[in-house]
Amino acid sequence: MKKLTLFVGLLLSSIAGFAQGSSEYGSGLKFNLNEDGSKYMRMIAWNQVWFRSTQMNPGTMINSEPASSSSDIGLRRLRMLVYAQVSKRYMIVTHFGINNQTFTNGGAVSSTGTGGYGAGKKPGMFFHDAWNEYALVLPQADKKFSLSVGAGLHYYMGLSRMTMASTLNFLTADAPIFNWPLIENSDQFARQIGIFAKGKYGHLEYRFSHNKPFATNLTPVNATSNSAAVSVDNNGNTKWSTAGYVEYQFLDTEANLLPYKVGSYLGTKKVFNVGAGFYTAPNGTRSMVNSEVKKHNINLFAADVFVDMPIGTKKAAITAYSVFHKYDFGPNYLRNLGIMNVGVADSAFTGQAAISGAGNAQPTIGTGNIWYTQAGYLIPDSHEKPKVRIQPFAAYTHKNFEALDKASSQFDFGANWYIDGHHAKITTQYSTRPVYTAVNQTSSKGELLVQLAIYL
Repeated sequence: MKKLTLFVGLLLSSIAGFAQGSSEYGSGLKFNLNEDGSKYMRMIAWNQVWFRSTQMNPGTMINSEPASSSSDIGLRRLRMLVYAQVSKRYMIVTHFGINNQTFTNGGAVSSTGTGGYGAGKKPGMFFHDAWNEYALVLPQADKKFSLSVGAGLHYYMGLSRMTMASTLNFLTADAPIFNWPLIENSDQFARQIGIFAKGKYGHLEYRFSHNKPFATNLTPVNATSNSAAVSVDNNGNTKWSTAGYVEYQFLDTEANLLPYKVGSYLGTKKVFNVGAGFYTAPNGTRSMVNSEVKKHNINLFAADVFVDMPIGTKKAAITAYSVFHKYDFGPNYLRNLGIMNVGVADSAFTGQAAISGAGNAQPTIGTGNIWYTQAGYLIPDSHEKPKVRIQPFAAYTHKNFEALDKASSQFDFGANWYIDGHHAKITTQYSTRPVYTAVNQTSSKGELLVQLAIYL
């Protein structure tokens, strides 16, 4: 923790020295394919590096040594997005890269131990998005209605604004993860393969999709009563899922060329949106009672509100987002996740270990309710081109899962230090997380994070 605190101080004190980049970013890495630019290809590349100091859950081991804390550096995201508008109606989108490479994991498939393909080394690159899209009704100034359809591996997964969030411009350092409730089980990194429709009608924006979930096959534990049954991801001969999200944009309307929702506009737009969405998948999970297998539908619902607007005459701005999730994966469904988790279970530990597992794992997704709220304030600055813009923020999460007798609350506090808007920024954040040693007994651990993020 002391090393990371010292690093933060040195980093922030030296910002002015390496502050560079242009506020006139424009369309970025764009290559026109005809003279008027109506046919083009655009590339976006980004990298998010994390420095962390983390308190580990009880019962944690790192590289064969017991550990109560850890400091590390890793690659949260390293990606490239390429899309081409080859006519007014036709577009192709590809998005590929890596995620979550640490000094112990995130490497090539089955890489372990010491050597060229040792722990954490040479991660495998994969496609996040790959879809084709056709505009049936083109958006035009004199028309209220627009409609595009597409098919492939896509991000139009409904549910909430943050379920389709852009990873380039979060208000906080990262998403809370439960906004992607199927993550890496019946989806591929928050995406499924299917068909989608999107468009606008005036200030109303809509997105719907019909998809084939990826197969899951976890085996449920045999319970002796219905109250003790625990659902797990097992969708058998997978039924098609359906998802949708509709929002009304009361003030400025947002672009919908791509699905990625902006986390903070830094006062460059006046946005006030209210939305609601859903995701449903028949027979998505299973439980077992007295050797009898029961199938359960996955039914997920969310409603949210988003505000982002300038304040006053000195470039101040507020950003706020609040969402309520109602998740039903079947009885007592619970997933424990830890982002870039470097810890594993210590088999020799004799104390009371965390039921969520080792490292920084916590109860993240489950049958029950989740309320999440975040807010930030971009501090005023009267300079024409300030070297650094500062945006303090805070977030609160309340989780009430059926599988746990006690609800939990957790907090995030931090600030964005914008060198060139979201194109070059440093984010500092301290986060708490609940640690359950029994279904009705919880304490709290913390993590200090510094993120270096650049996208072009």
